[in-house]
Amino acid sequence: MDGAWERTLRVCSGEAMRPARSTAICSLVLASAAGPLLAAGVDSPARAATAPYTFAVIGDVPYGTTAQNHFPTFISGINADPDVAMVTHLGDIKSGSTTCDDARFTTIRNDLNLFRRPLVYTPGDNEWTDCHRADNGRYQPLERLAKVRSVFFPIAGRTLGAAPVSVTSQASIGFKENVRYVSAGVSFATLHVVGSNNDLKPWTGLGLTSATSAQRTEQTNRMNATIANLRAAFATARSQGLRAVVLQQQADMFDMTVTSPSWSNFSAFKPLVQALIDECRTWAKPVYLFNGDSHRYRDDHPLASGSKWLAFYGVTGTAPTVRRLVVDGGDLGEKDWLKVTVNSDATLALHRIPGV
Repeated sequence: MDGAWERTLRVCSGEAMRPARSTAICSLVLASAAGPLLAAGVDSPARAATAPYTFAVIGDVPYGTTAQNHFPTFISGINADPDVAMVTHLGDIKSGSTTCDDARFTTIRNDLNLFRRPLVYTPGDNEWTDCHRADNGRYQPLERLAKVRSVFFPIAGRTLGAAPVSVTSQASIGFKENVRYVSAGVSFATLHVVGSNNDLKPWTGLGLTSATSAQRTEQTNRMNATIANLRAAFATARSQGLRAVVLQQQADMFDMTVTSPSWSNFSAFKPLVQALIDECRTWAKPVYLFNGDSHRYRDDHPLASGSKWLAFYGVTGTAPTVRRLVVDGGDLGEKDWLKVTVNSDATLALHRIPGV
């Protein structure tokens, strides 16, 4: 733990006088550590709006053995930025062509605890959905999902990182990876939504040509829980008079690198897309959706009037307030990370920072 962050923890626990520059970080620590008290307005919008709040977003990293070996150095670059109060990893902690073995999971899990700030992680398809592939080891994906949950979410309602904090999770219904928290007057949520059509693509590495019954049941239950988490994030924002909603997931439901999207690759996402539109009907403030998956930075409004995705999904309504941000990843994963600052007016200042 670096000295500045350690001092901030002491300050937030009342062991020292609070410097002005620590206001945003203290809002995070106190609000997140409060857990159930968040609903009582511990992180009040009026107080939280007095200072910017900065967090880092990464995804699709590390990719491959070389990148995995370099990952601690990449993390050190983010740790060195004094502005960063929290980090989000949007999933795909390995490439789609490397093994899904326990040893790799343990190594990366240990690396994630090198982050000096709290780390929120939402799984990607490479660490479980696609593990049926021959070059991944022909694992049974649902068995790998259970392993991901046990390795990366050992304590429900607690983040990773060297300075973990409490968050609200869906552990009571079996989805401890879906979490919510309030920081700087913003309602945050992670959504366990992954590529490979949210795991409805056949496990061809296991000799299957269609989704199994267990596969479909798991996907349906996880999507239902995810939509419930999304709705809860908006409900918190409304009840507490917050400034914005931030959603964080792996799957790119609006992948602009795919010129002719097929329904078989995107069909599972429709209920979530419709739920997002529905929530925005009664929420006029900003909504930010961060995702990885497609590996190339993008900043757009995929649910605004005229978007091809509205017709593709066959959804009702529009959501022009949704601003979608794709983080760099894959072969770029060791080069860039996204530094995000929430300003007092709930706009975002975005900086793509070269990795070390």
